[in-house]
Amino acid sequence: MLIPLLRRFLRPSRGLLAGVIAFQAVQAVANLYLPSLNADIIDEGVAAGDIGRVLTLGALMLGVTLVQVAAAVAAAWFGARTAMLLGRDVRLALFRRVGSFSSREMAAFGAPSLITRSTNDVQQVQMLVLMGCTMLVPTPILGIGGVVFAVREDPGLAWVIAVAVPVMLAAVLLVTSRMRPHFERLQLRIDTVNRVLREQLTGLRVIRAFVREPQETARFAAANAAVTEFALRAGRLFAVIFPLVTLVLNVTSVAVVWFGAARVQDGSLEVGSLIAFLSYLTQILMAVMLASLLALMLPRAAVSAGRIDEVLATEPTVLPPVAPVVPDEPTGTVELRGATFAYPGAERPVLRDVTFTAAPGRTTAIVGSTGSGKTTLVGLVPRLVDVTAGAVLMDGVDVRELAPSHLWSRVGLVEQKAFLFSGTVASNLRYGRPDAPDEDLWAALEIAQAADFVRALPEGLEAPVSQGGTNLSGGQRQRLSIARALVARPQVYLFDDAFSALDTATDARLRAALAREVGGATVIVVAQRIATVMDADLIVVLEDGAVVGQGTHAELLGTCREYAEIVTSQALPEEQPA
Repeated sequence: MLIPLLRRFLRPSRGLLAGVIAFQAVQAVANLYLPSLNADIIDEGVAAGDIGRVLTLGALMLGVTLVQVAAAVAAAWFGARTAMLLGRDVRLALFRRVGSFSSREMAAFGAPSLITRSTNDVQQVQMLVLMGCTMLVPTPILGIGGVVFAVREDPGLAWVIAVAVPVMLAAVLLVTSRMRPHFERLQLRIDTVNRVLREQLTGLRVIRAFVREPQETARFAAANAAVTEFALRAGRLFAVIFPLVTLVLNVTSVAVVWFGAARVQDGSLEVGSLIAFLSYLTQILMAVMLASLLALMLPRAAVSAGRIDEVLATEPTVLPPVAPVVPDEPTGTVELRGATFAYPGAERPVLRDVTFTAAPGRTTAIVGSTGSGKTTLVGLVPRLVDVTAGAVLMDGVDVRELAPSHLWSRVGLVEQKAFLFSGTVASNLRYGRPDAPDEDLWAALEIAQAADFVRALPEGLEAPVSQGGTNLSGGQRQRLSIARALVARPQVYLFDDAFSALDTATDARLRAALAREVGGATVIVVAQRIATVMDADLIVVLEDGAVVGQGTHAELLGTCREYAEIVTSQALPEEQPA
């Protein structure tokens, strides 16, 4: 997957790559020219006692060196820019793809793995490109050109190169071939470390409440030790490369001097040519070593590229329509017709043949036992997941045929686990409507019963909010999430157990204010407390994913056994069936 990934994301940087190739080629040719100049200085200048020739060739050698340095700097700049642009584009592509995922794909990959793929895996590919731009172009030029120039200096010592290069290549390939499995396991262990650390950071209060610090410390230590183990395995193999290369280089240099000295003694080889041959031999073996370094990076980058491609190749199950429909006069009517949803491979569906209509100006409540499918049902309306059978309609149009931007702009979702973004109270409230004036923010806060505590904050609307809203209480986060939905002014409000963190009195005041202010909108409420939904115009009772009752509170008390059991369990004796 590495080559297709690089071909796709390096295409916009073709100009930069051309610059890298050009300047690296100039640098490599200059490197090859320098030993020949050095040999000429020794043989034609020093040995002959010609100081003028030494100065002339020395000046030429200095000029070539300056060209080499300038080309190296330019090539490094072009290469670094190419690698950084590739990293930017891959991260952006991953972000966009993950942003299109439904809950199903998010659950399949998991947040920790997606974070690792968007950071560490991208970094591995990016580093390969950077090193490739530095090594890939000059390496073959130095290797092949070095062989040509060395043989030109003295064909009699060419056999030394013919022995040394294959030996070094065989050693490098043997080591690198054994590193790929370790890198594959290493990336998986990094996923595990991210998952464990994410769980511990988000669940820190639970860990401390149950005095689980030692156990969680041991759990993280085990995950960390697994990463260390496979990193050390790969590192040990990596450490073998340099001694091998150094050994071959030194033995080969000794062989050149040993056999070259005899040729100098019998007059078949000059001293300058021997030194030049030794320099070319060093360049050849260094080129092999650079290629080995690049080969060492290839296995890990290939693994990372495969993990990146796995995300990019995953098509979201919730796809935008080819020809989106926009209703002429939207009112916000939501209708479920035989809606069924099942996860792939599941033995039974989460929802089965759910049918009801939520009309504008009315409150529709969804109640049921834990695991009955209430949250999944709410997720069908804004297409967090799509039905596997049946249909969900808004204003008579299947939501799968509506333009996503049109659908989402008409739905205000407040989940049980309220999430706030880092910023300020105002920036969070304006999340769905950036141009909302302060007056609208305060009005929404009043309805959500959050105005008092926001006024009490020193900065008011500009009070800072930490990531996830962790500097606020659960009830405050929930009320701000409700206010955020109100500011957006949608036609359909979805409250997924959004009042669970509120006390009974605040819950009652909030519901009364909602009834007055959003009376013309469609309101769908998922709740556990019967007191929250008993005044709803329609109550839908779910049990094991199926609708077992519909009606008002009074009607369901006498006709729906499951609803009556819920009422009884919540100790409302005045509402219990006779």
